[in-house]
Amino acid sequence: MRKYLYTHILFITVLFAQDYGGLSGSFLRLGITARSIAMGGAFTAEKDHGFATFYNPAWAAFLINRQVGLSYSSMSLDRRLSGLSFATALPPTAGLGIAWVSAGVTDIQGRNSAGEKTTMMQTGEDALMISFAQRILPWFSFGANIKILQNQLPINESYKGSGIGFDIGFLIKSGKSTTFGLMIQDINSMYNWDSGDLYAEGRIYSEYFPTIYRFGTKFIYKSIRVVADAGLITNYRVGKEVSEDTFVNLSPRIGIEYTYLDLYYIRGGLGNGRIAFGWGLEYDLIKDHDSRIDYTFSMDWASQLAHTFSYGFNF
Repeated sequence: MRKYLYTHILFITVLFAQDYGGLSGSFLRLGITARSIAMGGAFTAEKDHGFATFYNPAWAAFLINRQVGLSYSSMSLDRRLSGLSFATALPPTAGLGIAWVSAGVTDIQGRNSAGEKTTMMQTGEDALMISFAQRILPWFSFGANIKILQNQLPINESYKGSGIGFDIGFLIKSGKSTTFGLMIQDINSMYNWDSGDLYAEGRIYSEYFPTIYRFGTKFIYKSIRVVADAGLITNYRVGKEVSEDTFVNLSPRIGIEYTYLDLYYIRGGLGNGRIAFGWGLEYDLIKDHDSRIDYTFSMDWASQLAHTFSYGFNF
């Protein structure tokens, strides 16, 4: 029975992990913190501790305290993903955030045309996110992310792709136990490349990220917190003709968190082509409940493993 359940879950992750996995900007679709990854990444309507604006910038308008977060994921095949974040309220009804997300692959063995080893290389992708949100009504807010993007390839130190992108989000707090969120991620996000640095007849071209239209909800009942969302991922852009390579994929995500004594947290979730489990601990550093540390173990459809550690501090 256990083997059947494991196989069934793995089949579901494969089913919804098609078409867009290898497209640009995948590091921004993985999830950044241990808590969010453990709950399937279904945070369209949930605030992430220390990274309030990453999944929905509209959350910044509901912040009370300033918050700082840092996170690091160690993945198989020498991959890494890390992030830093700061967010604060702008009284009386606004909020502001800034975050940096970095991903890459290290220890790539370079070789010449004869197959001989040369130098060790690495790749890197970075995004600087600036967020602003405004609470329009006591229960409704709107927010936006501006993302400055860069991609460094190991071919040539001067060969970099760069560009900008945008997210917009909406949040509806319908009560103490239920929240709804809407997010449009990677609006016109792209890398611009100039291959003239490598080839005599090089050219400038743009590599677009797929756009995600996502709706989600959060529900709290006693010590149980359930988050869920579903997104439509597409490479179609407004003004572009539909072609044979145009796709639209459904990406559902779900997660659950159990709280014990308002200090300890156990989590599990499924989403972004991964199944994940984790725990969290909230403690007092300077003030009551101002610090939180989280850990998550995750595995994707190809059985690639990842360990994620995160820390959040409110002040």
